[in-house]
Amino acid sequence: MGMPVTLDVIDASATMALFETAFDHFKYIDEKFSTYKENSEISRINNLELGLEDASEDMKTVFDLAEQTRLATGGFFNIWHKGFYDPSGLVKGWAIHNVSEILCQKGIENFYVDAGGDVQVVGKNSEAQNWRVGIRNPFDAGQIVKVLSVSNCGVATSGTYIRGQHIYNPKNENQALTDIISLTVIGPDVFEADRFATAAFAMGIDGINFIEKLQGFEGYMIDKDKYATFTTGFERYVVHD
Repeated sequence: MGMPVTLDVIDASATMALFETAFDHFKYIDEKFSTYKENSEISRINNLELGLEDASEDMKTVFDLAEQTRLATGGFFNIWHKGFYDPSGLVKGWAIHNVSEILCQKGIENFYVDAGGDVQVVGKNSEAQNWRVGIRNPFDAGQIVKVLSVSNCGVATSGTYIRGQHIYNPKNENQALTDIISLTVIGPDVFEADRFATAAFAMGIDGINFIEKLQGFEGYMIDKDKYATFTTGFERYVVHD
């Protein structure tokens, strides 16, 4: 998927076949949804070689989820960009969530899945405690500014400090998003956290207020001046050593 993927399973019942199943799903998602691969299904749709009505059920599902997200965010999430469809703003979180569901269906109770810094955590870690997830300082990649104690939820971060200006405001596609540098969202699962983190980042400074109003979500935003703003319930997840 063009990013590191990590899977840590604590349960003693885990087998190599389980890991292979998980990583095979990520490979499947990459082959289908990568806009960088000429033969992927999304590329065939963008090249008018395949109509959406003839697309796979997974592709139709992603398009439906994208439309739901567009409506839920007042248009600040839109996979239609400069004449092409690019669903990557929610596909990563969706893929992680799918793998998490596969593991749960196989009876695995304690694990985390991390793809490119977006994380789904379930159960407890090897010390029988909540999982620890760090929020990186976007101005110093070697520093963690907050450590979160989380279980049975998703954590996703949108930002420009690693990949540059890859996020856009659908309402003004030529606008450079420079007011904020990173925005981390804690949600009920990583798919929800990922899609709303992307949309909230596109909103700029107002994005943290959008997260504040979402029931069941918390957020932590770092702006261009190195100031952090967070939602009212965020602190309950922070580890204070």
